[in-house]
Parts: sequence; structure tokens; C-alpha cells
Amino acid sequence: MFKVLKRGITKVKEDIKVIYDKDPAAGNLLEVILCYPGLHALIAYRLAHRLYKWHIPLIPRVISYLTRIITGIEIHPAAKIGRRFFIDHGEGVVIGATTVIGDDVLIYQQVTLGGTGKEHGKRHPTLGHGVIVGAGAKVLGNITLGDYVRVGAGSVVVEDVPEYSTVVGVPGRVVHRKIKDKNGVLMHNRIPDPVKCELNRLKYEVQDLREEMEKIKQG
Repeated sequence: MFKVLKRGITKVKEDIKVIYDKDPAAGNLLEVILCYPGLHALIAYRLAHRLYKWHIPLIPRVISYLTRIITGIEIHPAAKIGRRFFIDHGEGVVIGATTVIGDDVLIYQQVTLGGTGKEHGKRHPTLGHGVIVGAGAKVLGNITLGDYVRVGAGSVVVEDVPEYSTVVGVPGRVVHRKIKDKNGVLMHNRIPDPVKCELNRLKYEVQDLREEMEKIKQG
């Protein structure tokens, strides 16, 4: 019991520290402890998850329910969440029962890590280490986002995403550009637009065809 308590305290300390690392608006320690609903929801989840693993009935779900009322964040106690997890702003976040989240993951408000139906078994996403999910994004179904994947705001992801990739759009489309950085920053204004990229590709193809036609006419 003492070892479990010690590990729990260590995780909470890491959860507090990561707020300073990833949120430039973080003030003093008291402010972080009192004013970050994402931290409150995470601490409650870690307690509920431990009780869930001990097969204690009802109480874990009650903790989850009360936490949702207080913070606006719903995390199922059966979900598996790694270390140094940060929910920024937090309102409207939903994390389903069979979700698996790696270490050093950052998600923003209105994110859903949900299922696509009522099937049993693994039905929610798996997020690797260092993943960032932008505001309002939905990651749905039994899919895997590899390590250090970036999901743009408002995207809807329903397919696997390889590591070090960026995915944007509805439905989510992978931008074929590796971003091998681990600094935990998602620059929304620098995410390539896949639709624009496709239009540019078509534009150049049409231009090439016109040049070929001109050569044939002159030929």
C-alpha cells in the first residue's frame, strides 16, 4: 500500500511539473493546483483507476461522474493513461474506457478519444508517447496514433497514423512530412493543408498538360 501511494504521489508531482513545461501561462504552484481543471480531472482519474484495478465496484464510476460535473472532463476509470499527461483548458474532453495513452501526451479542450459503435473489446484509440491532439479534434475507434503524432484542431481521425506525422482535416488526412521533434509544440499556423497541397498538385499537372499540348500543336 505504501509503495502504491508513493508511486501515485510521484505521478501527481510529474503531472504538476508538466503544466509548467507546456503552459507559459502557468503561475505559481498554488495557482496551478487550484485553477487547472485538467489537473483536477487527472488526479481524480488516477484515484478512480487505482480503485478500478482493485475491482472495487461503483466508486470509480461515481468519482468519474462527479469529476465530469465539476470539471467538464470525462475520463473513464478503465482508461490507461501514462505519465506526465496534460489536458490544457479541458472543457468537453472525453476519454473512453479502452483508450490507451502513452507518456508525455498533450490534449486540448473539446477533444474526444471515443469509439465508433457499441462493439465489445478494444474500441477506443491508442496514443503513443508525445502525441499532441489539437482543440476540438476527434480520434475515434480502435486505431493507433504513433509516437509524436500531431493532430490539428478540429480534425476527425478514424485511421491509424504513423509516428512523427501530422494529420489534419475531416476526415483526417496524413500530411506526408515527418516532424522529428519532441518539443511538445503544435504550431497550428504551420500545419500544411492537404486540400491545398492536392489542388497545387493538380494545378501543376494541368500546367504540364498544357505545355505538352502546345508542343504537339507546334510539332
